[in-house]
Amino acid sequence: MLRRMIKTGCLASLLLLSWGAQAVEALPQPLNLRFCIFDPIGEQGDAYANAKDLALAARRFNIMATLKVYTDEGVAAEDFKAGQCDGVALTTLRARQFNKFVGSIDSIGGVPSYEDLRLLLSTLTQPKLAPYMIQGPYEVIGVVPLGGAYVFVNDRRINSVEKAAGKKIAVLEWDKSQAFMVQQLGAQPVASDITNFGGKFNNGQVDIIVAPAVTYRPLELYRGLGERGAIYHFPLIMVTASIIINRDRLLQQVPDLDQRIAALRTYALSENERAWKLIERSEKNIDPKYWMELSAQDQQKYTQMMKVARLQLTANGHYDRKMMHLLKLIRCKREPQRSECAEQDE
Repeated sequence: MLRRMIKTGCLASLLLLSWGAQAVEALPQPLNLRFCIFDPIGEQGDAYANAKDLALAARRFNIMATLKVYTDEGVAAEDFKAGQCDGVALTTLRARQFNKFVGSIDSIGGVPSYEDLRLLLSTLTQPKLAPYMIQGPYEVIGVVPLGGAYVFVNDRRINSVEKAAGKKIAVLEWDKSQAFMVQQLGAQPVASDITNFGGKFNNGQVDIIVAPAVTYRPLELYRGLGERGAIYHFPLIMVTASIIINRDRLLQQVPDLDQRIAALRTYALSENERAWKLIERSEKNIDPKYWMELSAQDQQKYTQMMKVARLQLTANGHYDRKMMHLLKLIRCKREPQRSECAEQDE
C-alpha cells in the first residue's frame, strides 16, 4: 500500500486539492482557531511571515486563524498542551510528543536527500495516510521543510568520525536521539536548546553543532566558525516543522473538520515551494570557504553509524516503525542499488 501511495502521490494531491477547494466553497460556518507559531526571530522571522500568509489563504476554507508568535519553542508547546492555543507550529523534533509517526521524519539518516524529502512530503498528503496524522486529540495538518542539518565544527581539522571523539557537541536536551549519536562518536554531549545552542558554539562552549543553513545568518554562526571552522557538506537529518491542531477541540466547533483539513493540507504542500527557495538561498549565502566535502569512506561510516542508531532508537520506541518503513521505501525508490534495500530490518 505504501509503495502504491508513493507512486501516485503527486496526482492524488492535485485531485484532492481540486475536490477540497470545490467542496469547501459552500461551507457557511467559520472555524475559529488560535494559532501559536514558534519563530526564534519573532515577528520578523520567516516562519511567522509564512504563517501569516497561510492564515490568509485558510480563509478560503472558512478557517479564521489568529496568530501569536513565540521565541521559545518549549513555551509554545506547553501553551498548546494547556489549551491556550488550538494549533501550533513547531520543529518536528519537538512535535514528536504530539505525533510519533510524523515526529519520526527527522530521524538520523532517515531522509538523505532533498529529492527524498520532497517525495515524502507529497506522500504524506495521501488520504490513506490521514489516520496516521492523528494521535490522541492532536492532528498534524502540514509539514514544512527547513533543510538538511549539517555538522558545524570550529576547527576544520575535525574532519573525520574519529576526530570528533572527545569534542563537546551541543545536543537538544529533550531529544534522546542526538545524545545517543554523540555518545556513539565518543564525544561529549552538552545539553542545549534551540534558543542557546548557536550562542554556545559562537562563544566556544562547544566545538560542534548540527544545524540547517537557515540558521546560519539569524544565529550568526559564522562567528563560531571563525577562520578555522568548517561545515560538513553531508546532512545528518532533514529538519522540518510541523503544523498541529487540537482536533478534538475544533470538532466541537464544526462537524466537517476533516474535509477542510484535507484541502488545507494539500494547499500547504503547494506553498512549501517558498520554504524550498529559502533553503536554497540560505545554503548559497554561506561563504563557500566553509563547506567541506567528506571522503567517500567517511560518508559510508556516517551512513552506517546513523543506521545502527536509527535501528536501536526504533527498537526502544523512540522512532515510529511505520514511518521508518516508509522512509526506507522512499530511499530505495530513488536508489534501489542501496545495500539496505535487500535487507528486512526497517
